[in-house]
Amino acid sequence: MKHITLHIGIRNVDFGENVTVIEPSNIYGCKIGSNTFIGPFVEIQKGVVIGKKCKIQSHSFICELVTIGNNCFVGHGVMFVNDLFATGGPAMENKELWRSTNIGNNVSIGSSATILPVNICDDVVIGAGAVVTKNIDEPGIYAGNPARLLRVFDLKK
Repeated sequence: MKHITLHIGIRNVDFGENVTVIEPSNIYGCKIGSNTFIGPFVEIQKGVVIGKKCKIQSHSFICELVTIGNNCFVGHGVMFVNDLFATGGPAMENKELWRSTNIGNNVSIGSSATILPVNICDDVVIGAGAVVTKNIDEPGIYAGNPARLLRVFDLKK
């Protein structure tokens, strides 16, 4: 019987300046901007781009095809999804079915939120436990399952 052992670690990462990573973490083939913090037990997959001055808390999963802007916060246990099971099951052998997620600048995502393939504009707060199923085009606070707008931000203050 053939046995394959894969080791976690940090491989082929393009780090900006002053990035902190707490191990154990599984981070590979991605780009992480300057002054960003990555907590323990985080997986960041290949092709992910994380901006400057971000904080990614423990136990979060950031899959391929995710881009996160600058000054963002990702709470504990946040899960990003790129496969919507369009054929009734996982598209492991057909990555063309995967979809991308783009997070703007100044976005805070609360603990245990799930982010499906969507676009989220700048200046948004996603509540803890929220499930984001649709694009968010207006700055504000969103929560629930599915996430919905609770309050609009007045950015002119």
